[in-house]
Amino acid sequence: MEVILIKDVPGLGFQDEKVIVKDGYGRNYLIPQGLCVLANKSNSKILEEKLKQTVKKQEEVLKTAQKIAKKIGDLVLEIKLKSGSEDKVFGSVTTSHIAKMLDEKGFEIDKRNITLSSKVNSTGEYTIFIKLHKDITHEITLNVTGTNIKKKKKASKKKKEDISDESVKNSEEKISEKEKSNTKKDNKKEETVEDKSESKEDPEKKS
Repeated sequence: MEVILIKDVPGLGFQDEKVIVKDGYGRNYLIPQGLCVLANKSNSKILEEKLKQTVKKQEEVLKTAQKIAKKIGDLVLEIKLKSGSEDKVFGSVTTSHIAKMLDEKGFEIDKRNITLSSKVNSTGEYTIFIKLHKDITHEITLNVTGTNIKKKKKASKKKKEDISDESVKNSEEKISEKEKSNTKKDNKKEETVEDKSESKEDPEKKS
C-alpha cells in the first residue's frame, strides 16, 4: 500500500514523502501511531498544496542535509576486530556501532538511516550509506583491520620452546654437577684404600 508520511520515520522515509509499505505495517502500526495517511486522491491533493506552501521550508531542510554531507565528506571510520586465517574476523559490525562512531565524530545519525554495502566478515574496506534526506544519500568508508590471533599463538609457542630449552639446560647442569660429585667421592675412596694398605705394610717392616 502507498502512504504519505506525516513525520520522519527512520529507515523508511521523511515527512511529506510518499512510500510503499506492507498493508499490515501500514494499517496496524504507521496509521494508528499517526505517522502516515493513505495516499489516496484527496490526501495526495492536500499534500500537493502543502508542498507548494512549504517549498521554502523544504529547500532549507535540503540545504541543511547538503551541509551535513559536505561536513562528513570522505570520512573513513576505522575499527579493529579479532581475525584468524584468511583475514576472517570474529564478531560483527552493526549500524549501532557505526552510529556510535559517527556520534563520536560529532554527527548524530539515527542507526535506521545507516546501511552497509555488505555484511562484515573479513578485513578490508566497506561502503556505508547514510540517508540524510529523501534526495540525499551520502557514502563514507569503513576500514576493518584485524589483530591476527594466529601470530599470537606462534609467539606463545616460541615462549614454550624457550622454557623447554632452559629446562634441558638446567637438567644437563645438574647431571654434570652430580658426575663431578661422584668423581670426588671415588677419588676419596681410592685415597682411603691406599692409606689402609700402607698401614698394613708397616708392621711387616718393623718385624
